Amino acid sequence: MAGAIASRMSFSSLKRKQPKTFTVRIATMDAEMEFSCEVKWKGKDLFDLVCRTLGLRETWFFGLQYTIKDTVAWLKMDKKVLDHDVPTEEPVTFHFLAKFYPENAEEELVQEITQHLFFLQVKKQILDEKIYCPPEASVLLASYAVQAKYGDYDPNVHKRGFLAQEELLPKRVINLYQMTPEMWEERITAWYAEHRGRARDEAEMEYLKIAQDLEMYGVNYFAIRNKKGTELLLGVDALGLHIYDPDNRLTPKISFPWNEIRNISYSDKEFTIKPLDKKIDVFKFNSSKLRVNKLMERQRLAREKQMREEAERKRDELERRLMQLKEEATMANEALMRSEETADLLAEKAQITEEEAKLLAQKAAEAEQEMQRIKATAIRTEEEKRLMEQKVLEAEMLALKMAEESERRAKEADQLKQDLQEARESERRAKQKLLEITSKSSYTQSMNSSTTALPTDLPSFNLISESVSFDFKDTDMKRLSMEIEKEKVEYMEKSKHLQEQLNELKTEIEALKLKERETALDILHNENASRGNSKHNTIKKLTLQSTKSRVAFFEEL
Repeated sequence: MAGAIASRMSFSSLKRKQPKTFTVRIATMDAEMEFSCEVKWKGKDLFDLVCRTLGLRETWFFGLQYTIKDTVAWLKMDKKVLDHDVPTEEPVTFHFLAKFYPENAEEELVQEITQHLFFLQVKKQILDEKIYCPPEASVLLASYAVQAKYGDYDPNVHKRGFLAQEELLPKRVINLYQMTPEMWEERITAWYAEHRGRARDEAEMEYLKIAQDLEMYGVNYFAIRNKKGTELLLGVDALGLHIYDPDNRLTPKISFPWNEIRNISYSDKEFTIKPLDKKIDVFKFNSSKLRVNKLMERQRLAREKQMREEAERKRDELERRLMQLKEEATMANEALMRSEETADLLAEKAQITEEEAKLLAQKAAEAEQEMQRIKATAIRTEEEKRLMEQKVLEAEMLALKMAEESERRAKEADQLKQDLQEARESERRAKQKLLEITSKSSYTQSMNSSTTALPTDLPSFNLISESVSFDFKDTDMKRLSMEIEKEKVEYMEKSKHLQEQLNELKTEIEALKLKERETALDILHNENASRGNSKHNTIKKLTLQSTKSRVAFFEEL
């Protein structure tokens, strides 16, 4: 009886100790996962669990998104998951998506999983027409998507119709031309065949390198009004804040790079932007949607803080790594010098010892010859005989002593040879270590160059100029310069060839275009292209004016 009661008490105690949990479903761009979460977990606990499961280390680009009342929101890292305004039904669904887009994917994205998730998300946004993509570029991007999925083109395998079930082009592009699916497939396949030899990650990176130059790539738009009440759009991306006309999301009217913005604050329905130059008055804009305001302040405009923190982290890591490399290089140089000096001394001593051993051997041979000559000489008198025996004995003693000395010198020479061999091996290891440090230094410099995508208002950490100096030969520097120049020429030729291909396709299908189906964005893009305007040179032109004049222009819109 007592045992049964104790058993029930033990079971009840165990039941009480078990933490309360709830189920969440995480949807990535190509998979779904379910986790059992404790009710006390904060957003960071769940986010870290998802990142560990995916094997993702470049976590700062991503977040967990959920939808509430037709508005998207992001899970806060420092707030309990269930304290968010999330649905009560289980499983609670979150979407693992990129919050912030890299300005230069090739330089900023390191892990293949990070690159793959970005590729899938950007591809979906282009197909869903959330990012405008001109028709000719859509075909090129489709060819890289096919290369990433199917590998190298094989006419015996990839026969006509193999892309029939694939969604590769935006519906807007398909509807704009009098072209059959077979005609689109033919043009996509023609470019697909040229991508032979590219692995999946290489094809995906080429896709991203083209997509990142599209005007709407990485831009989040919000409806705002200035002081005059003019309806405008605020665009937020890796480059800064941009003001758009509501009917033109491609070309901003004004731009404010992050390095010109000191602070962003929010009060009620009003945003206040404080320029870096304190002499310039702040400028304000309003949004009628309170939830949108909060999301912009806490999530989208948090990019500045996130990028600053990331830059500081990278700076500290680079500085620490630089000091470590300097110490290792100094030690390696010292070890190399010691090894070279030791090797030289041992080589010299070994040579001297060998010469001494040869000389002693020669003297021992001469003594042996003298002894034999003395023995051969017949001396009849006892005195001469005694003297002769004494000389013979002395000669034998001398020969024995010289033989021992010669043997000792020979052993010493062997030992010196062994020491010399060890010294040279030590010298080889020291040189190998120095070479490894040189390679690490190059990697550090490349890491330093990757921070260019961070906000440009951050202090520039000129680590390259402070990096470890090594004595490279002029031929090495010339070879390196030639390789860099060769890569530059190849890139320019490739860009030129790509542009020629795009123009050729555009001309080829222009006759099949249905002008009446052109959208407003199509017309705007064509106007920009005819003027030679692109995403980056447009923003560059807009920022040529002073910040003060741009603020005044915004207020008068």
